[in-house]
Amino acid sequence: MSELFADLAMLPSGWARDVRIAVDAAGAIDTVTVGAEASGAERLGGIVLPGMPNLHSHAFQRAMAGSAERSGPEDDSFWTWREAMYRFVGAIEPNDLSAIAAQLYVEMLKAGYTAVAEFHYLHNDPAGAPYADAAEMSRAIADAARRSGIGLTHLPVLYCAGGFGGEAYAPRQRRFVLDVDRFLDLVSALVDDSRGDPQSAVGIAPHSLRAVPPEALQAALAGLDALDDAAPVHIHIAEQTKEVDDCLAWSGARPVEWLLANADVTERWCLVHATHMTAAETEALARSGAVAGLCPTTEANLGDGIFPLATFQAAGGGFGIGSDSHISVSPVEELRWLEYGQRLTLQRRNVAARGPDVSTGATLYEASLAGGARASGRPLGEISPGCRADLVVLDADHPLLAGCDEGQILDAVIFSGNTTTVRDVMVGGRWVVRDGRHSDEAAIAAAYRAALARLSASG
Repeated sequence: MSELFADLAMLPSGWARDVRIAVDAAGAIDTVTVGAEASGAERLGGIVLPGMPNLHSHAFQRAMAGSAERSGPEDDSFWTWREAMYRFVGAIEPNDLSAIAAQLYVEMLKAGYTAVAEFHYLHNDPAGAPYADAAEMSRAIADAARRSGIGLTHLPVLYCAGGFGGEAYAPRQRRFVLDVDRFLDLVSALVDDSRGDPQSAVGIAPHSLRAVPPEALQAALAGLDALDDAAPVHIHIAEQTKEVDDCLAWSGARPVEWLLANADVTERWCLVHATHMTAAETEALARSGAVAGLCPTTEANLGDGIFPLATFQAAGGGFGIGSDSHISVSPVEELRWLEYGQRLTLQRRNVAARGPDVSTGATLYEASLAGGARASGRPLGEISPGCRADLVVLDADHPLLAGCDEGQILDAVIFSGNTTTVRDVMVGGRWVVRDGRHSDEAAIAAAYRAALARLSASG
């Protein structure tokens, strides 16, 4: 048992002073005592927050961030970006993926993310053939998480088709494709790998309704239930208007409408993006208890649109944030742009606060902790007994926090300046970032540079 002492910490009940936190040998919080003495404990200093879960990541895309920003011969869109992504992904091998993911995860940790839900769909070799070990690429992700120290919810992706109605997939999509039996074998192997590891969880990610026909979706859900009927289920949905139009042409229903009518969508689900919904769909999604997985920087970069947050909140919906394609790796920027998108659309301020004298920053941060924890399927997001000891220590002397009282801290962190206030980061009871530096930062960065040099030479 280790003992930590925080002068000021964000607890589920609000801000508290003189907080003593006991952490057990497995990295879980055992007790939290307010108004305690510091004697014998490690003094954390600064301002202590629960670490933020990142609920949506495609790790390999970190290495192509910024490379698709030159205009093409016709209007650019999500669909032209997707072709650039297909070209980039063609040469990535397991060692490359591990190096890219480890660099990304270090960046996440330094920014204040302490857990990641990895929506992993790069399964096969560059020719589209299975590796001898079907879990080779997944194990590269798990290796990167272990080396960086981040908590991992591994979400292997089911990808069966190229479009609605079981349309044949294109040759450039072969790296993603698994049939349901092979997919469930992969999930089972990853469950075995993670058994007994409190830093790891496994769920599934049917890629999208266009890539997973109804019979495959039902078979995958049944197979997951046989392994763990509480494991998380994530899916891309209603990200683009073309997807909505194609779904209507195929089924007569919109994507969220179809999913809610044809699957048992509950609190274990995370619907990623869900950008284009009617008011009825938005309210129905909120009632289901599913988490909306929002990635505002990627959604802006791809021209997706803006999630109807105000309507969703009014209906009691829960949400979390992810960095998706990693053109930004910052919870601050995701939360800032989540609110700013609403302000630009509605021409109002402090939209997320939803009431008088309510902190917008605290509302966004607390909601994203809760939604991210639920979508991760792990005990996260609170400084409370039974949760992982995932802590972020802010530099109380940082100029952005000068003059802030407790009620202003998260507003200042999210809505002022562009320098990080994160000083130290603990994951599962282990320090991984101290004074702004990761413990293995130089070696991981060197491996990342070598991987990008190889990929550049091959392409």
